[in-house]
Amino acid sequence: MTRYPRDMTGYGANVPAANWPNGAKIAVQIVLNYEEGGENNVLHGDAASEAFLSEITGAQPWVGQRHWNMETIYEYGARAGFWRLYRMLGDLPVTVYAVASALARAPEQVKAMRTAGWEIASHGLKWVEHKDMPEDEERAQIAEAIRLHTEVVGTPPRGWYTGRCSMNTNRLAAETGQFAYLADSYSDELPYWEQFDGRDQLVVPYTMDCNDMRFAIQAGFTTGEQFESYLMDSFDVLYAEGQEGAPKMLSIGLHCRLVGRPGRAAALKRAIAYMQSHEDVWFASRLEIAEHWARAHPPVAMERPSDMDRARFVQAFGGMFEHSPWIAEGAHALELGRTHDTAQGVHQALARVFRSAPVQKRMEVLTAHPDLAGKLAAAKRLTAESTAEQASVGLDALTDDERARFTALNDAYTAKFGFPFIIAVRDNTKASIMDAFARRIENDRDTEFAEACAQVERIAELRLIEWFAA
Repeated sequence: MTRYPRDMTGYGANVPAANWPNGAKIAVQIVLNYEEGGENNVLHGDAASEAFLSEITGAQPWVGQRHWNMETIYEYGARAGFWRLYRMLGDLPVTVYAVASALARAPEQVKAMRTAGWEIASHGLKWVEHKDMPEDEERAQIAEAIRLHTEVVGTPPRGWYTGRCSMNTNRLAAETGQFAYLADSYSDELPYWEQFDGRDQLVVPYTMDCNDMRFAIQAGFTTGEQFESYLMDSFDVLYAEGQEGAPKMLSIGLHCRLVGRPGRAAALKRAIAYMQSHEDVWFASRLEIAEHWARAHPPVAMERPSDMDRARFVQAFGGMFEHSPWIAEGAHALELGRTHDTAQGVHQALARVFRSAPVQKRMEVLTAHPDLAGKLAAAKRLTAESTAEQASVGLDALTDDERARFTALNDAYTAKFGFPFIIAVRDNTKASIMDAFARRIENDRDTEFAEACAQVERIAELRLIEWFAA
């Protein structure tokens, strides 16, 4: 048995209604990353200079040396870029992803953030890679980031985003119990709940596409107009979806040293003005979005199939294919994960086992099904699922003539094919079942065997949908 940790389903086709305040069609969320003074630098005790997200194409770390050009590019973000963006965005509910050690070197900027009422979330202790960091060291850095942030800002952070994270980061951040949301995810356009060691933790995904970091990578933006156009197109698509009843969240990622440059700032200003020109747009901090989501969509406790042991899995799903628990036993041994914790997910696993079984084993599944309105039904010896299904279209209340016709059709069908007539009754009416009976009895055996197997799978699917709804 293997378990696959990634969730490739998310909300799927059933996207929840965001219910943004005042009926907003879109939530626009602006992040300003404040990293200047927290980047790799031998002055900060690091082994080499910074090499990430700057104007220097293909920059490499200078081991054991300071890098004057890199340092002054980062200084531009603190000295000039920040203030340009502060003047431009000061009236909007911005979230700052703030590196704690950078904040400690930015008293004027912290004062400005607080004056503007911006949310100051944590961006870690230092703007460095965490991927190779031992777990205990990363846990200690998270704790120190919270401590220093609280000391510098005056209040603890409610949101967390590392950016240059490890596979342990979200779990370790959730472990603190500190955060209303985590943001180290790019997997959705709506918040969602994750569980870490039994703790429900809200995740508010971030973005790398509507992000000025693309000015600092080769496959990115080269002009402000490209950035502006991309932001506006993203807004238009999400706004239209909101008008159609599926509001989403547009995250915009900014960096003081990148979009703070005049030629880029002009493009950002035009894009923001364009969004402000529309009605029913909710500009919100990430904390406001998280708090709204926690109220409107609190976590729902559910028994996850991928967490079930074999006995419980078979107990829950062994009857989805009539009297054939071996199918559930085989499904439990497959590579299941969060993406299978839905009706369609479990159905796929069960159907794979059924489809891969030898013909004789599939025949046993077919013959395990009762006749429609047959002797087992009259004797009340059907499974609970079959009883409910047959009753749903009135097969438990036939007239004498209807019962006689069903009996004759059942006998003729079984004599021809060697298995009972099977149909997903919940997809039909009594009349359409009769029509299908008369039509399908004319099929050749191979065609009807395939049709009967497809109907068995559909019956299992409908049973699973009912199980998950309950």
